[in-house]
Amino acid sequence: MRQITLGSTGLTIEKNGFGCLPIQRVTREEAASLLRAAFDGGINFFDTARAYSDSEEKVGFAFAGMRRQIVLATKTGAQTADAFWKDLETSLRTLGTDYIDIYQFHNPAFCPKPGGADGLYDAALEARRQGKIRHISITNHRLAVAQEAIDSGLYATLQFPFSYLSGPQELSLVEGCARAGMGFIAMKALAGGLIRDGLTAAAYMDTVPNAVPIWGVQHRWELDQFLACVRETPALTAERRATIDKDRAELSGEFCRGCGYCMPCPQGIEINQCARMSLMLRRAPAAAWLTAEWQEKMAKIEECLHCGQCSGKCPYGLDTPKLLEENLKDFREVLSQQG
Repeated sequence: MRQITLGSTGLTIEKNGFGCLPIQRVTREEAASLLRAAFDGGINFFDTARAYSDSEEKVGFAFAGMRRQIVLATKTGAQTADAFWKDLETSLRTLGTDYIDIYQFHNPAFCPKPGGADGLYDAALEARRQGKIRHISITNHRLAVAQEAIDSGLYATLQFPFSYLSGPQELSLVEGCARAGMGFIAMKALAGGLIRDGLTAAAYMDTVPNAVPIWGVQHRWELDQFLACVRETPALTAERRATIDKDRAELSGEFCRGCGYCMPCPQGIEINQCARMSLMLRRAPAAAWLTAEWQEKMAKIEECLHCGQCSGKCPYGLDTPKLLEENLKDFREVLSQQG
């Protein structure tokens, strides 16, 4: 096991955390089994969110009676102080706890600060004073907001997408958090499924001392892979370096990370999957993506209005309509070859 202190929080955690978004897709009993197995295997940091349907409820069920043995993070997408308090009280109830270790503003389009008209940060300060939260934190997909959060000195941790496919801008955020004494929580350490080798991803993450990846887990085989990393840190071997180099050559740059912040589309296009279909066809069994259902979804790209809403909301500044068109072309070429 490799334990680190999360920024300046004083919280000691296993360097590999558990991302609780995927457990909303399994039953309460299945989720509890995964969560408890993770804890038994050495993971003690669990990250969820009010927006993850019943994820909080499942976490609370799994860890009933053992709250103080885990470090718990959740999030609020509130835009007002009133909504903040409603979310916080709901989270405390569903998690079965009287305090939350890391309470995060969930991908706000701005950096909440004291005295803001929204009242969010002031509400968080009061919640901390009351002992309902221990540390005020933020998650984001926007480089500018993330950098502002670091520069502000107001936040205990930053959660941001980071993997070995990330560029120098993302790495700069990680380094900025280290200098500022902030914890850095790495979401999408598998780049939304584009990285296929979890052990290689974990070996790379171990080379970034202050980055805590939260691995999204839905199946036991996924958990077993990351528990192996807890028992023995995977070495960044020459073979794994070669895998990273190959993936970077193929994937770095102008590709859709699948974060979904471009959604919803006024035409009903499932942008966060359709805009990276070419990559998924190359990196996963193609048959799963060539079904009648996906043919129908991809065909909707032809209905794109080129309204620019998706591009305007993309945190990576991608030309999303162009990506959609290119992916539709690739999809149909692959489909014709399979036919």
